[in-house]
Amino acid sequence: MIIDFHTHIFPRLFRDSREEFFSEEPAFKSLYARPDSRLVGCQELLNHMDREGVEKAVVFGFPWEKSDNFQRHNDYVIESVGRYPERLIGFCCFSPRSPHSVREINRCLESGLSGVGELAIYDTCLSLEEIPGLGEIMQTCQHFDVPILFHTNEPVGHVYPGKAPMSLSEIYNLLKQYPSNRVILAHWGGGLFFYGLMKKEVKDVLKNVWFDTAASPFLYGADVYRIAGEIVGFEKILLGSDYPLLSPRRYLEEMRSIGLPAHSINKISGENAARVLGLTPQE
Repeated sequence: MIIDFHTHIFPRLFRDSREEFFSEEPAFKSLYARPDSRLVGCQELLNHMDREGVEKAVVFGFPWEKSDNFQRHNDYVIESVGRYPERLIGFCCFSPRSPHSVREINRCLESGLSGVGELAIYDTCLSLEEIPGLGEIMQTCQHFDVPILFHTNEPVGHVYPGKAPMSLSEIYNLLKQYPSNRVILAHWGGGLFFYGLMKKEVKDVLKNVWFDTAASPFLYGADVYRIAGEIVGFEKILLGSDYPLLSPRRYLEEMRSIGLPAHSINKISGENAARVLGLTPQE
């Protein structure tokens, strides 16, 4: 079973009138100002899943700053999951800076969503100091025992849309302060997995942390799957395509190209996600 842990869908209003939201949502503009930056709806995602042989997908929207926007977007995710509950697993998305974040989590979970994410801040650090409301968000997710997925990126290298001024130490400190939360770090956690080689503390801090592969073919060589698996364990990696940016096939082809064993690919492409989402009994 293939489960894609990182996909985005947008309601028609945002797809058809994206330019109308650029002035009040600079992060959205930075990612989607280019006309070839695709925005897709639920049905297009499902058609793609059928072509790719993907059984289930985790779906979420965008971390809008304005509450009207993220509520409208979350409503669309709720509606989509309600129509296709066997295929789609919805997460609640909003700006972590929003004073309405906890209320929105409660609303979305009561409406059938299964987690929180992809939470992102694109103009500052993802830290408790910069975003004090993060603590209450983490506590709420812990209370409801739902996973939370954060956008992360590497702090070095080339610049691209969506790359935030981020330090791994701040992400690490957040994880250290909330060790009981189930956390997924998108985009390989910006390379944080490497520090799983350290002899003290880090392994314990990363105990309830998983790393998704979103955008990996644009960021890392294919050996990253093997190296990350050897450091933190293949059970800690989740296939995330970042669709419509890329298709799951691209990631599976990379894994096969480096000779990754089938049992490791199976873990990454679905078995791990099923455990994180509570779709199979915990070992």
